[in-house]
Amino acid sequence: KVENPKYLKKSIEKLKKLQKQQSRKTKGGRNWIKNRIKIARLHEKIANQRMDFINKLSTRIIREYDIICIEDLKVENMLKNHNLAQSISDVSWSKFTTQLEYKAEWYGKVIKKVDTFYASSQTCHCCGYKNEGTKDLKVREWTCPKCHSNHDRDINASINILMQGILVN
Repeated sequence: KVENPKYLKKSIEKLKKLQKQQSRKTKGGRNWIKNRIKIARLHEKIANQRMDFINKLSTRIIREYDIICIEDLKVENMLKNHNLAQSISDVSWSKFTTQLEYKAEWYGKVIKKVDTFYASSQTCHCCGYKNEGTKDLKVREWTCPKCHSNHDRDINASINILMQGILVN
């Protein structure tokens, strides 16, 4: 598991303050231009932090593992959900997978993509039971009613994606 650094969320208050100041200034004036540059610099800083994190993480993953299995997510469709959009954009999932793919080619590693509709977090990796009740993203842990093993949703999904990636592809 890798914790999301949430660079935008950490800087959002400062960004709001600068944008509020911007709206109060005369458009095209000297102070308006100075403030616009401050806002642009803050956006650039957030983008640079994000890219640095993505580069370091993707390089670490590529160097440590020979085969990487990832879920082929439809990020564009996920961004339509206004509850998740900011968090997904803040972590740049699409850019991360692009980085992984090009670095895998560079280092001679293999990336395998698992189908979008494979229920990785809802299937017990021990017995194969498909739990229909864990679709809600708030449920982070669940117990398999068949084999009674307790699962962390993310770790269970990663094990299932790895097994599916190795078996299918």
